[in-house]
Amino acid sequence: MPQRLAHRAPQLLSYLRLANRAMRAMAATKKLTTTVTTKGQVVLPQTIRQRRWQPGTQLIVEDTDAGVLLKPAPLFPPTRPTDVFGSLRHAGPPKTLEQMQAGIAREARRRMLAIDLDAIVPIPHR
Repeated sequence: MPQRLAHRAPQLLSYLRLANRAMRAMAATKKLTTTVTTKGQVVLPQTIRQRRWQPGTQLIVEDTDAGVLLKPAPLFPPTRPTDVFGSLRHAGPPKTLEQMQAGIAREARRRMLAIDLDAIVPIPHR
């Protein structure tokens, strides 16, 4: 960079970032088209597939007022706590509230002692 522009480097970088953001926004608003086949199939444009979904991704299709909405299907069905309550087995008598609190405190101490305090960088005060 020429010496006469060196002092303007921060403004230039800011401008380039803004221009890049604007170009991406314009590209995002570009209308992509596809065709429905006689079998009812639609091919998603490659830019959408690469950015969003891998081959084999199951999609939920929703008909909305604005058009058709495609969303990835959840990997697991929704569950409630009552659906899974008691699914993990425990051998032995149930723990008391005091035993559970002691176990939590013991694990918190163990984790605190495992922290490398020398690796923490102090934040300078202004």
